[in-house]
Amino acid sequence: MRKIQYITLMALTAMSLSACATKGFVRQGLNEQRVALDTERTAREGGDAALRTDVNGLRTDLNALRNDLGTLRNEFGARITAMEDQVKFAMPVHFGFDDAAVRQQDQAALEKFAQVANTHYKGATITVEGFADPAGTQAYNLRLSRERADAVRDFLVTQGLDGAQLRTVGYGKTRLVRPGAQAGAEGAELNRRVTFVVETPAGAGAATVAAMTASKN
Repeated sequence: MRKIQYITLMALTAMSLSACATKGFVRQGLNEQRVALDTERTAREGGDAALRTDVNGLRTDLNALRNDLGTLRNEFGARITAMEDQVKFAMPVHFGFDDAAVRQQDQAALEKFAQVANTHYKGATITVEGFADPAGTQAYNLRLSRERADAVRDFLVTQGLDGAQLRTVGYGKTRLVRPGAQAGAEGAELNRRVTFVVETPAGAGAATVAAMTASKN
C-alpha cells in the first residue's frame, strides 16, 4: 500500500515539475520574442528616420537647384534645355567682331554658371561650344570659335571648375542664331557666342528636369 502511495506521489511530483518546466520554456520563448520585436521596432524606427533625413536632403537640394536655374534664366537670360542625361545652357555670352576675349560684362553670367556647375554638376563633363558669325572663311571661323570656347574654359577654371572636366569645340559659322548677320550688322553679336552642354549622370539629369518642371508651375 505504501509502495503504491509512494509511486503515486512520485508521479504527481514529476507532473508538477514537468508543468513548471513547460511554463518556464513558454515564458523564455515569450521574452525572446518580445526582445526580437523590440529590436525590429527600433531598427524600423531608425530606418524611417534615416529615410526622412534623406528625403528632406533631396528636397533641399532640389529647391536649391530650382532657385539657381531660375537665377540663370531670369537674371542672366540663359536658355536651359534639360534631358535625362544632358543639360544644355545657351548663355548670353557674346564676343566682339573678330575677337575671342571674354568681355567684362559677361563675366557675372559665367561666374554664376560656374557656381551652379560646382554645386549641382560636380564631376560632370562640360563641353564649351564656340560659334562665329558668317564673316570670313570656314577655316578661319572654326579656329576663331574654338579660341572663344578656350577663352571661356580658361575663365571657368579661374572660378573653381576643374579643367579636366571641361572640353572645348568650335563650330564656326554653323548653327547661326541670326542667319546672314555678320560683322556690325544687327544681330551679328548673337552669332558670336558660346553654349554649354553638361553630360550628367541620370540622377542629376532627372533632378534638373524635375526642378525645371516645378519652376514652370
